[in-house]
This record gives sequence, structure tokens and C-alpha cells, in this order.
Amino acid sequence: MVIDGSYGEGGGQVLRSALTLAMLTGQAVRLENIRAGRSKPGLRPQHLTAVRAAATLCDAHLEGDVLGSQVLTFRPGGPACPGEYLFDVAATARRGSAGAVTLVLQTVLLPLALADGDSLLTLRGGTHVAWSPPVPYLEHVFFPQLARMGLNAAVESLRWGFYPVGGGEVRVRIVGNGGRPPAPLRLTTRGALLRVWGTAAAMNLPAHIPQRMAARARNLLAAAGLTAQIEPVRLRGSGPGAGIFLFAEYEAEGGGVAAGFTAYGRRGLPAERVAEAAVEELLAHHRADAPVDPHLADQLVLPLALAEGESRIRTSRVSQHLLTNIWVVQHFLEREIQVEGGTVTVVG
Repeated sequence: MVIDGSYGEGGGQVLRSALTLAMLTGQAVRLENIRAGRSKPGLRPQHLTAVRAAATLCDAHLEGDVLGSQVLTFRPGGPACPGEYLFDVAATARRGSAGAVTLVLQTVLLPLALADGDSLLTLRGGTHVAWSPPVPYLEHVFFPQLARMGLNAAVESLRWGFYPVGGGEVRVRIVGNGGRPPAPLRLTTRGALLRVWGTAAAMNLPAHIPQRMAARARNLLAAAGLTAQIEPVRLRGSGPGAGIFLFAEYEAEGGGVAAGFTAYGRRGLPAERVAEAAVEELLAHHRADAPVDPHLADQLVLPLALAEGESRIRTSRVSQHLLTNIWVVQHFLEREIQVEGGTVTVVG
């Protein structure tokens, strides 16, 4: 099977989803034009780490697995083998790297969750990096919904790692369910807001920075009628970095659902502007009255496509990531997937 890596969103999502589905189906795949439209096209360290991690799990034959490659052939040698693994983005880069470990995890999570045995992963690199889900998002938003589908994983943050230095480390325990298909999921209505909370963190920076982020976020949310508990945290690590991580938890059918929103600091950007960016996204989601945030909708597409029966979710915004993921899924699986307004319906 040949897949155009420049389709739709055109980033690493095409690669990661194709690798996941190749492992699950045993289908050999050739990816072309990988990240062709990016300023640095081809495989970057986190992408190559994900490729080699996937190959390690299923004894795959690889062609084109070098940094910068825009063409990759991946031929699985068998199903994913559960066990204990270490994947290090910096080792792949042969230097310090903040390549996102959560994107490496995203590639191998479902094959291991559907394996016949438990796994323990140690992942090193960037743990809180733009354009990727931060570790707290997995813990509070994504993993709880996977658990509702019968797929169980837990993440422990050992060291934080911000862009550009990285140096973070996480440990992930994945319970293999023996190959049983996930349960379908229905998340179309949202109930009352239960709480808003979060963390404003700064590494190797003055204490006033997380305090200013937290104060600005609390004040903006209070002006919108929302009370929030936001903790300022000062960290020590491999390099400087700052960010704010906000969560809103709601009542929802079948149990609660949380939404997560993140913004990162950079040189010259005031701490207050960082807080404002995250709060703006949270309030946009809150006003939309949908249970599933745009990032969760994107991440749920693959497990929903593997589930038996009909699943239906409603998101506050249909992202290009979501549509691209659906396109990749339909190369591998015979699933009817409809997107109408903000509602995504998957028929297994």
C-alpha cells in the first residue's frame, strides 16, 4: 500500500497513524512525500524514533529509515510483542533533542494495548512540546476515554523536558487486553461543568513567571464566570521552558469527560500572553457546548475505528488533523466514518 504523506494536514500524523495501522493489520506500507510541505521535510528525530520503535515491536523490515528521508517502507514481521522497552529521541538524533515522546507513544500505544500481555515503556526526549499532547493531557483527557473502551494505560512523568533541549523522561504502563476489540464510545452530549484546574510551569526561570501565568489565567476565567484552581510550579531540568496546562471537566453520558488546552512560552513573549492563549481555547470549547475537544477527537479516531459497533462523538471543532486521520484509517480498515457538523460517527 502506498500512502501520500503530504495529504491533508501533511505532517507526522499521516506517518504515525499509518505505522499504527500497519502493525495492527500486518499490511506492508510505503509512505512517500513524508512531511513534504514542512520547513524541514522528511523524518525528524521523533518521527524516526517512532518508526524504529514500531519496527522493534513487530520485527518489521525497514527501508528509508534515516533522518530527513521522505520515503519509508515498513513491512511488519508479526503482531506487536509486549514487553519492556526504552525509546530515546536524543539517541536517535545523536544529540540533545526535544522531539516529543508522546508522539512516539501515540504510534505504539494501540498495538500494545491490544497485545496479549502487559508492557512497560520508558520514553526520553521532549515531554511538554508544542504541536504534541503534553503528558498531563494523556493522563487527564485521553487515557480516561481509552479506559471506557477497555484499553488501559497509565503514565508517570519522571522528568519534564521542554523545547529545545528536551531531557525529559516518562514511564508508561500498558495493559494488554489479549486482542479484544475496543468497546464503542458515545460522547455527544455534555452536562454541567464540574471543575477547571491546571498548572503553570516554568523550568530554570524566575518564580514570577509561573505565578504571572497562573494569576492571569485565573482572572480571565473568573471574568468569564469560571472558578479555576491553577497551581504555579517552578522546575529544574535540562533547559529553560515555560507553559500553562488547563483542564475543564464536565459531566457527560457514560461518565465524565475532560478537555485540555496548552500554551507555551518563548523568548520575548510575556507570561500573561501565554496564559491568554490557553484560556482563549478553553473558553471557545466551553461556549461550543460539545463534550470532545478538537485534540481528543483526533486521537480517538483510531480506537473508534477498531471498535465493534457504532461510535459517535461530538467535538467543538473539526480539525484538519481529524480529517487526515480519517483518510489514513480508510486505507487500512473497512469502516464507514461520517463527519457532519461537529459529530463524528464510526460504524465498525
